Amino acid sequence: MVNKQLVVGIDIGGTNTVFGFVDREGNILAEDRLKTSHYDEAAVYVAALYEKIMVTRQKIQGDIEIIGFGIGAPMGNINKGTIEYSANLPWKGIIPLADLFKQYTNLPVAVTNDANAAAVGEMIYGGAKNMKNFVVITLGTGLGSGFVIDGKLLYGHDGFAGELGHTAIRPGPSNRECDCGRKGCLETYVSATGLKRTLLKIMADSIEPSELRKYSFDELDAELIHEAAKRGDHLAKRAFLHTGRMLGFKLADVVAHTNPEAIFLFGGLALAKELIFEPAREFMEENLLHIYKGKVKLLPSELSTQNAAVLGASSLIWSLKES
Repeated sequence: MVNKQLVVGIDIGGTNTVFGFVDREGNILAEDRLKTSHYDEAAVYVAALYEKIMVTRQKIQGDIEIIGFGIGAPMGNINKGTIEYSANLPWKGIIPLADLFKQYTNLPVAVTNDANAAAVGEMIYGGAKNMKNFVVITLGTGLGSGFVIDGKLLYGHDGFAGELGHTAIRPGPSNRECDCGRKGCLETYVSATGLKRTLLKIMADSIEPSELRKYSFDELDAELIHEAAKRGDHLAKRAFLHTGRMLGFKLADVVAHTNPEAIFLFGGLALAKELIFEPAREFMEENLLHIYKGKVKLLPSELSTQNAAVLGASSLIWSLKES
C-alpha cells in the first residue's frame, strides 16, 4: 500500500505558532500549536517545535509519508530560507530558519512570508485555482500582499517583492507613523489597526453620537467597529467607507502594475464584506485607466479563515512538488 503523502504547514506568529498535517486536497489530519513568545532563542524554538510536530504525528492513523515542511512567517525570505528583521517575533536580525530545521530533517523546507503563502494557498486550494494572474491582499493587524504573475509567485530580486502595505498612500512628515519607521504607509490606514485609527480621528472631529464612544483606546478594536457598523452606527460606517476608498485607490495602481484577473481580499477586515468591498470596488473602478475598467474582479478569499495560514504554508511544498 502506498503511504498517504502529507505536508506539514507551519504558520509562525508573534504570539503563537500553528501547524498541521495537510494532504493534497487541503484536509488537515492533525494540528497543534506552540507559544512562539516563550522562546528567546530561535534554535531552542525550532527544537521544541520539531519535537511537538513529531508527537502530533502519532495522532494520525495509518501509514503516512511527510514530504516537506512549508513555513509562513513575518519577513520570511524564500530565496534564503530566512526570517529577516521581523518586528513581530522574539528573535532579531537574520534567522536561518530553514537551516535550523534541516538539523532534524532531510526533507524540503520552504519559508516565505504569510501573504505569499496565502497567495499560493489561494492558487492551490481557493478561488484562484484556474487563474494565472491574481493578487491576494491580507487585511489583518497590518496589510500584506502576494502577487502571482503568469502562474508564478512574484518574489523579486532578493525575495521581498510585493510589500504593498508599506507603499505610501499619504507621504509626508505629518502623516501616520508606521511600525516600519516611516510615515503614511498604506497599512496605517487599511488594516484592523488602521480602521481603529480612522474611527478615533472621525470621533475626535465630530460631536455626532456613537455607541463606540464608551470604549477606551485599548478596548476598541476592528470587530467592535464592524458590529457597530452593521447596527447602523454612522461613524463606524464612515470609518469603513474611508478605509475602503483608500484601499480601492491603491488597488487601481496594483491593476496598472500587474494587470490581474482578480484581486482577493483575505483576513479579519475582509469579513466585513460589503462594508469594505463596496467602497473599495467603487474607488478602484473610478481610478482605473480605461483599458482596465470592468475587467478586474474584487473577490473574497475562498480559503477557510480558521485554517488558511496552515493551508497556505503547506501549499508551498505542493507547488514545489508539482513545478
